[in-house]
Amino acid sequence: MDESGLGGTVHAEEALLGLLLPFWQVVIGAVVLVVLVLSVGRLARRGRSRMTTALLVTAAAIAGFTALGVLLEG
Repeated sequence: MDESGLGGTVHAEEALLGLLLPFWQVVIGAVVLVVLVLSVGRLARRGRSRMTTALLVTAAAIAGFTALGVLLEG
């Protein structure tokens, strides 16, 4: 029996998306890395006290997101 009718699935489209997904993850990761390097460079030029404040704010944000993730997990 032929599965090319209305009830059939399209496997080629899923395979194409499967191949493109890792590529887009690499592109997004590269953009995030470039923005991160540029922002750290700008922050470093602004002085030591700003770097300390930024690190403390970042640590608080990481701890907050982690706690929120643990609370919403189950």
